[in-house]
Amino acid sequence: MKKAFFFAICLLVAGSVSAQRRYYHSPRGGGFRNDADDFYSPKIGVEVGVNVANQISSSYDDYSTGSLAGLNAGLTFDLPIIYPFSFAPEVLYSQKGYEATTTDGTFTQRTHFIDIPLLAKFRVGPVFNFYVGPQLSYLMSTTNTYDHGFVVDQEHYYQNNNGHKSYLDGVLGVSFDINRSVDLHARYTLDLQKTDYNGYTYVPNYRNQVWQFGIGFRLN
Repeated sequence: MKKAFFFAICLLVAGSVSAQRRYYHSPRGGGFRNDADDFYSPKIGVEVGVNVANQISSSYDDYSTGSLAGLNAGLTFDLPIIYPFSFAPEVLYSQKGYEATTTDGTFTQRTHFIDIPLLAKFRVGPVFNFYVGPQLSYLMSTTNTYDHGFVVDQEHYYQNNNGHKSYLDGVLGVSFDINRSVDLHARYTLDLQKTDYNGYTYVPNYRNQVWQFGIGFRLN
């Protein structure tokens, strides 16, 4: 359901872009200009949005958990390389987690991460952009909540139970420029690897899966 919704957004935005002219009016006057004119200016901004997170399993196809909504917010950068490609790193605070129904009640795990997406950004049209790349995620803390119906217990950790704190994720996303200073974006992120105490990396059995939706504001 979430994947169908994501691809529907992509098709809707792509349709909007195809209906627009390649040129737009310059706010400084002088008629119309090409969308590449503003491309080579480095940009810094902020963004805020919502995460819809859960966990999936690498080993069990029938494993599923309930989704948990959370916050994401932070700084964004846009460093032009060569049109239409730019490097778009970010530093974000991101809430993830999941819910699960057990025989004893409802279990909720809320995790707090610092995410550092290192994204390649491609300008597809005057207002449409495509993102892809890795993301470094650092786990700050975990809160487990056990709701037994009459009693609610909580446990707080500054790392998860196995001691893993650093993760490598993959990111795919799109953005739609409302104007020169504001954009809307949607992304999908998935844990790819994590590292144990001995430095070995492997595909984790249980992986965070996050759909992100937000709005960004350019500051310069």
